[in-house]
Amino acid sequence: MPPPVFRFAPSPNGYLHLGHAYSALLNFDLARQAGGRFLLRIEDIDATRCRPEFEAAIYEDLGWLGISWETPVRRQSEHLSAFREAVEQLSGRGLIYPAFESRAEIARLVAERETDAPWPRDPDGAPLYPGVAKSLSSEARRKLIAQGVPYALRLDMAAALAQASDLNWVEHGAGPGGETGIVTARPQAWGDVILARKETPTSYHLSVVIDDALQGVTCVVRGQDLFWSTSVHRLLQQLLDLPQPVYRHHPLVRDGAGHKLSKSSRATGLRELRAQGCTPADIRCLAGLS
Repeated sequence: MPPPVFRFAPSPNGYLHLGHAYSALLNFDLARQAGGRFLLRIEDIDATRCRPEFEAAIYEDLGWLGISWETPVRRQSEHLSAFREAVEQLSGRGLIYPAFESRAEIARLVAERETDAPWPRDPDGAPLYPGVAKSLSSEARRKLIAQGVPYALRLDMAAALAQASDLNWVEHGAGPGGETGIVTARPQAWGDVILARKETPTSYHLSVVIDDALQGVTCVVRGQDLFWSTSVHRLLQQLLDLPQPVYRHHPLVRDGAGHKLSKSSRATGLRELRAQGCTPADIRCLAGLS
């Protein structure tokens, strides 16, 4: 059998913190223990927030930690055609539609609907899409696009689920509620998720499953904050006929108040900790790795 393939896939929109170090080191350790491969991927599809200096810092910080990776490094921005092809494939099956509401308009629609009862939220707490773009005629959509109106390409969740079956995944870690083993996917909890935008031909959900498949990733090891996102990923893998990796979601490294670490938290930034005299061994201890 081929060796297992692990990956660490940060976005260069800020400096790495202790939580990133934990995930990167865990993936690297597991790959070595299994005699597998370790890949580094740069998820830089957000052109407005990703910057070259943050990408350079990722390489520097990981190298300082003693982590090595295969080259060349895959940068998502260099492979946009693969994401466009996937969007076209799903669109050809009637599973994608353009939605033209702005974030402000969506917030207003949600507020209107909540005058009677709470509007449903996704697992991250964001309101499900409340718009009616799915009912627009093809002619109305073409006119809006021709006028240059911004839009997001959303997955028609109901139509997608009608073309899928037996959605689950193998969990070697645990979810927020201790879920492990065979976990039933519930992508409907996310509503009509965004898969691309007018100016960006992909989203995190779409790009992560495409890249994992193209890179032959067999073991996805990541934080518990992405546990229920796996439901959407399993749906897209099935719709696009992509291989299914096994998953291992790990607990998050939190600050003293119990909050998830942020790239803006200088107290746990790797660059700041290194400047204070921390060694790579210290980082392992701080992250909870022996």
